[in-house]
Amino acid sequence: MNAVEIRDVAPGLWLWRQPHPDWRPGSDWDAPVSSFVAGSALLDPLAPPPSAREVWDRLEATPPEIAVVLKPDHVRDIDLFVRWYGVRAFGPALFWPGDVPKSDLEIVQPGDELPGGLRALRDGREKAETPIYVPEQRALVFADALTAPHGELLVWATPWHEERVVPELRRLLELPFEHVLVSHGEPVHTRADFEAALKRVPWGATRSNA
Repeated sequence: MNAVEIRDVAPGLWLWRQPHPDWRPGSDWDAPVSSFVAGSALLDPLAPPPSAREVWDRLEATPPEIAVVLKPDHVRDIDLFVRWYGVRAFGPALFWPGDVPKSDLEIVQPGDELPGGLRALRDGREKAETPIYVPEQRALVFADALTAPHGELLVWATPWHEERVVPELRRLLELPFEHVLVSHGEPVHTRADFEAALKRVPWGATRSNA
């Protein structure tokens, strides 16, 4: 995948997908990763190249007002979007050494409500990820908690998958969502796919950690 793919999911909800510059052969995630737009919010944005004019034209037509980093290792290009669009930026309380945003991010924790009615959720994986519920478009957006490397939606494994993760994710079924968006692999899934993923063997289950 060399070109940037754009996909419309619902009115006001779309994504662009492109190869991640840090991907290397042998990585446990696919090279193409997705960035999401929900109304005036950017979620885990990775800047596309200048040649991806349609992405930039869409952003110029409806400038984003907020941007959210969903997980410590998804900093991506948050600083660029703060600088170019003046977005109000949100993210985790802690980041990995060597991958810390220069911008001041407002801390997001599970249960927080963000501008536009977005809600930060808990995934039970204890990786400091805060999935986002987008009520207007009835969507859940995940960084790494769920993945679809071969097209099939899977939970990313942890040693406490059955004990903590599945019960926490099952609670999300109380929300009236229709769409499930994930950063890695096939990005767009349904509520039925989410329910099925909770019953499947998790991705990377043979490894001790994810």
